[in-house]
Amino acid sequence: FISVETGFHHVGQASLELLSSGDLPAWASQSAGVTEIGVLAKAFIDQGKLIPDDVMTRLALHELKNLTQYSWLLDGFPRTLPQAEALDRAYQIDTVINLNVPFEVIKQRLTARWIHPTSGRVYNIEFNPPKTVGIDDLTGEPLIQREDDKPETVIKRLKAYEDQTKPVLEYYQKKGVLETFSGTETNKIWPYVYAFLQTKVPQRSQKASVTP
Repeated sequence: FISVETGFHHVGQASLELLSSGDLPAWASQSAGVTEIGVLAKAFIDQGKLIPDDVMTRLALHELKNLTQYSWLLDGFPRTLPQAEALDRAYQIDTVINLNVPFEVIKQRLTARWIHPTSGRVYNIEFNPPKTVGIDDLTGEPLIQREDDKPETVIKRLKAYEDQTKPVLEYYQKKGVLETFSGTETNKIWPYVYAFLQTKVPQRSQKASVTP
């Protein structure tokens, strides 16, 4: 999701700030002593619980207040219809980009992922395998597969994601701001996404608004 007021980083001459949903829990922990929403979110994190939908929404909107002078790209938010509706009440969404990748391709890539727990290095058996199966290239220590990357867990995650995302896509489709790109390889999809964004994102000398 992108809201553009001054430009887009790496697209034309513009600049863009990225806000990823994956970074919000870490931000919440760091700001727990500063903001009320940070304290609330950290309480769930400390208990090992998922941050509730409404709290994630408040976290995202709080962070976006710090980016009002920039164009921005939202990655992984909104994921649910209530989040999308809340975002719409706060900001005008100009463009929504949906990358449509077949279920089986995603499943194969996720289940082929192994990590070195100490460093966080990620390997993929298909695309970026270690030199020795099951062993980290740099340390010689064993690799592990995260619980949420195991086949049975991946299937559940993808089904849950599909159930959550479908209403969001339908919502933005009705608003006329959804653009879908289908494919399985980044280097083949990106040129089309890039060309599309160049038609949406203004140059630095302009003022405008864009959102995917």
